[in-house]
Amino acid sequence: MKLTVLTPEREIYKGEVKSVQVPGINGGFEILNNHAPIVAALGNGRIRIIDILGVNKVFTIKKGFVEVLKNDVSLLVQGVEE
Repeated sequence: MKLTVLTPEREIYKGEVKSVQVPGINGGFEILNNHAPIVAALGNGRIRIIDILGVNKVFTIKKGFVEVLKNDVSLLVQGVEE
């Protein structure tokens, strides 16, 4: 699936991934291939990305939103620390 992580200033990440874990406001959850369409609010916390080669990347984000539609995942966040 395709993942894009954006802040108001710049694009943080774009690429093919196996999974992404996000800090939902009601608890964390994981998005995998063929996930149901969803739009959800995110709280402050960590996102964990596993790319198609199995490499882990972790970012600490400030609040935002996630949208999943047809294996296209978009994270729109207020800020990020690598």
